[in-house]
Amino acid sequence: MTQQATNGSPTATERITLGGGCFWCIEAVYDDLQGILSVESGYAGGQTANPTYKQVCSGATGHAEVIDVAFDPRQIPLDDILDVFFHVHDPTTLNRQGADVGTQYRSVILYRDEAQRAAAEAAKQRAQAEWADPIVTEIAPLDTFYNAEDYHQEYFANNPYQGYCQVVIAPKVAKFRKQYAQRLKA
Repeated sequence: MTQQATNGSPTATERITLGGGCFWCIEAVYDDLQGILSVESGYAGGQTANPTYKQVCSGATGHAEVIDVAFDPRQIPLDDILDVFFHVHDPTTLNRQGADVGTQYRSVILYRDEAQRAAAEAAKQRAQAEWADPIVTEIAPLDTFYNAEDYHQEYFANNPYQGYCQVVIAPKVAKFRKQYAQRLKA
């Protein structure tokens, strides 16, 4: 998708939808990357229209907690976004990330076109060389992305002292920031 900037020059915006456990965790990571224009927490990959957080947490909707990432491919290529994805969660655990268990926490890449599918498959192959166990990340077409409730958006940024944020998200973000220091927003 190409849009026009206010100065008349073209600006490219692409989107990819990723699930790597709790959406609060991966949203916080992608918010820090150069070239990321926006990150929205939400639900995708299931059969229930307009699901609520409570419904998704029950595991009955088929949806995963995901983030929808808008990015400028001139600043950060999709390959880099996908490589980060495979480094910031454990893609070898089926329907689980840490203490979060259920299909709603599955590892998933939801693509919008054939080029994204191919990039996801290639990233999965690259990542497999770094993991001893088989990668179980699902790669599937995006049907519909549903925004999560407002209180889930920017959860870590808005609740840094909440217990889950301090114990689970903060260490993950700190590790990411150390590993990807050169790719962080100024």
